[in-house]
Amino acid sequence: MISITSTALTHPGRVRKSNEDNMVVTERLAAVADGLGGHAAGEVASKIAVDRLRELGEIADLHPDHIIDAIADTNRLILAAVREHPDNAGMGTTITGVAAVSLDGVEHAAVFNVGDSRTYRLVEGDFAQVSVDHSEVQELQDSGQITAEAAVNYPRRNIITRCLGTDPAPQPDIWVFVPSELERFVLCSDGLSGEVTDDAIAATAREHADAETAAESLLQQALDGGGRDNVTVIVVDLTNDDPVLVDEHGVDEHGVDEHGVDEQGLAGPGVAEQGVAGASSPPSS
Repeated sequence: MISITSTALTHPGRVRKSNEDNMVVTERLAAVADGLGGHAAGEVASKIAVDRLRELGEIADLHPDHIIDAIADTNRLILAAVREHPDNAGMGTTITGVAAVSLDGVEHAAVFNVGDSRTYRLVEGDFAQVSVDHSEVQELQDSGQITAEAAVNYPRRNIITRCLGTDPAPQPDIWVFVPSELERFVLCSDGLSGEVTDDAIAATAREHADAETAAESLLQQALDGGGRDNVTVIVVDLTNDDPVLVDEHGVDEHGVDEHGVDEQGLAGPGVAEQGVAGASSPPSS
């Protein structure tokens, strides 16, 4: 059985007076939402997202389809809230997280994402970003128009190409993994990833065995780096005491391996290359 323990921290940062980030942690799921669209509106949108995902904690055998449906429902709820309160027009939110899911009674780990909040994974010493940023700067990198070094100072790096709160609804990315005996996930808003390098995040995740200490260190690094945005970080430690049977290639009966298979039938990054269903004017996070 998969067990999840986590530490979740959030801070408005050094510049902004309000915090538009929200987060949710249950025994089976953790997620970060970064609201956008202005002070009050962004906070409303991100809260709608985490409140809807919190309901998934009540499902005994959570399936990836439940997550996809909840994300779609969140999009509808945000649009309905705008219709009820037109002053909040343009509000939206990112969402990223990890959950313990069941495939035919066998537990797996699932990562999901819309927007540029991030989920990283540390397993057996290997650290990597699982989620793919839905952002203008990421698309330029993917197409080879700019380098990773140039992306750091790209002037429009805060422009995202998918978020919840758009019509038509955005396509979420979701990856499903064969769980290891012990692995760690780092979930964050761009208030962390925009101030702290991936190498520093990786080093911190490896250095601290305790999730609370790791989360506190990451938050402090973001603040020390300038804290120009709201900062939210969740460090999730996932343990599995019921190994999944795999073949000689490390693939289980569902075609899932330790590298993750997208639940839509594609490798995770492939979904991000299919184009964006979103607003005609890309929102900024």
